[in-house]
Amino acid sequence: MFSPCSRHLFISSQLRRLQSTLVVAEHNNEGLLPVTQNILSAAKKIGGDVSVLVAGTKCGPAAEQISKASGVSKVLVAESDVFKGCTAETLTPLILATQKQFSFTHILAPATAFGKAVLPRVAAKLDVSPITDIIGVKDANTFVRTIYAGNAILTLEAKDSIKVITVRGTAFAPEPLEGGSAAVEKAPEGDYKTDLTEWISQELTKSDRPELTSAKNIVAGGRGLKSGENFKLLYDLADKLNAAVGASRAAVDAGFVPNDLQIGQTGKIVAPDLYIAVGISGAIQHLAGMKDSKTIVAINKDPEAPIFQVADHGLVADLFKAVPELTSKL
Repeated sequence: MFSPCSRHLFISSQLRRLQSTLVVAEHNNEGLLPVTQNILSAAKKIGGDVSVLVAGTKCGPAAEQISKASGVSKVLVAESDVFKGCTAETLTPLILATQKQFSFTHILAPATAFGKAVLPRVAAKLDVSPITDIIGVKDANTFVRTIYAGNAILTLEAKDSIKVITVRGTAFAPEPLEGGSAAVEKAPEGDYKTDLTEWISQELTKSDRPELTSAKNIVAGGRGLKSGENFKLLYDLADKLNAAVGASRAAVDAGFVPNDLQIGQTGKIVAPDLYIAVGISGAIQHLAGMKDSKTIVAINKDPEAPIFQVADHGLVADLFKAVPELTSKL
């Protein structure tokens, strides 16, 4: 006979074996976007089999990359011109067909513009409640996420039989793409063409600097810079640090920089090794997007600015004097 403790452990291990997770990969056909590796880490914490869906036009290289990750049991590939641009309208029926065939208990995607467009549709079609932007996994049914712009942490238990989840990539370590040899199979075939939307084109900003969400160092500016021309101070500093450049919503709304540089609750979520906030007061919406950074340095002339409450190092100074001096010493 099993003791109560042994019985609990046995049942728990059996349930973990029954878990199966589908990770919807984000990629550019030529390769995976780094955030997919973070989502794999979250999937492995849930336990059970992990499968990855890669859909695109010529996504063979991305599928080959993910098949090398340890812990992935199979990679499902859907290649067709229908998936050009990976629109939510074409991916949703593909994910539903894949779910119907394999009966996954969890469906995961990154909490990026891509994942936020696709998974709510999937959840609605499956008649379940989506679980958004998780930062932790307690067990297969219990997850951790932030609320109130990151000022409170919520632990929730999901009751739905299928959990549809977007994952904050910065909260999980990236899973290395080595040590595995997953089988690569065709995803369920079907008519996934839609007349609802048509992918026309995409214009990407080209830069020699690191991409904002994956950069190890970030220099960010706020309204204190007073104009877009003054952001050159930050670009010069970023060049010395091999850093990406970001901005607060106030700077974006003022027209200083384009909105793809916005960091915060309604912008991009980042967690670099070094975050230098220049002329940023520290509204809670901005802090929600960067306070997981390992080291935060704040430069602001207002000693009462909220940014100093989360900063590891603070400098109360005129940024127009402090930033050029800092740049010259690097």
